[in-house]
Amino acid sequence: MPDNNSPIGIFDSGIGGLTVVKEIISKLPAENIVYLGDTEHLPYGSKSESAVRHFSLNNSAYLTSQNAKIIVIACNTASAVALNYVRKHIAVPVVGVVESGASYAVTTTKSNHIGVIGTKTTIRSKAYTQAIKKLNPEIKVTEAATPLLVHLVEENWVEHSITHLILQEYLAPLLDAGIDTLVLGCTHYPFIAEQISKIAPNIKLVDSATATAHAVSKLIEKEKITTDRTQIDHLEINLTDIYADTEKLASNFLGRAIFPRLVNIPDAAEGLTKKAVSPSS
Repeated sequence: MPDNNSPIGIFDSGIGGLTVVKEIISKLPAENIVYLGDTEHLPYGSKSESAVRHFSLNNSAYLTSQNAKIIVIACNTASAVALNYVRKHIAVPVVGVVESGASYAVTTTKSNHIGVIGTKTTIRSKAYTQAIKKLNPEIKVTEAATPLLVHLVEENWVEHSITHLILQEYLAPLLDAGIDTLVLGCTHYPFIAEQISKIAPNIKLVDSATATAHAVSKLIEKEKITTDRTQIDHLEINLTDIYADTEKLASNFLGRAIFPRLVNIPDAAEGLTKKAVSPSS
């Protein structure tokens, strides 16, 4: 069973979730972290909801096999469609980026009009609208699917002119609608936050990674599972597929050199958690 010095388990569909890892390390520098990037199935945003739930449960089961004391779903798509499913079948506390980002956005908006950009699956789920409305029914939410942005970031085309043009097209309806706050509903999107701010300088951007790190800190304190270690964090990076430039991209995401290891989740996840069941259940 996990104890206070067990790691925080974090997963994403790829390496974008390392932006969440970076924020958690900044806020909780003594905590151990084990990260899983399901790069074999990237991106989740174009997958069916049942597939995302299946991957998310396997990922969570793997992390609990590594003795994780909590699970952080550092993927907006998985948080949107699989959070409650994972919570139902995993014995440790589970945190998602959608709830965290929605909460921060509600406290940020001045005009009560929030915009959200994300993958097709995230936007189709209306998870952000539901989370925001639950906190404040008076707030108007305008969402837009922006699926090309993940690929542009993965290609490291952050400052490319094409990225700027695509952002202009994606953001125009949101700006015309009158939003004053924009949720970056994908862990890849903080890497193009500067480009977004150039197009929409008066819009407050909400990075769910920062909000999630805050939520994780509060949860660990509430559950009384804060580590008693004093040394700097230990970080382990696991990926389900390692391809050309993976290490370079991942190091860029995290802001430091990393050396991931390759893992096989279907084999590792068999019969792991107390409450894990097949996605058909």
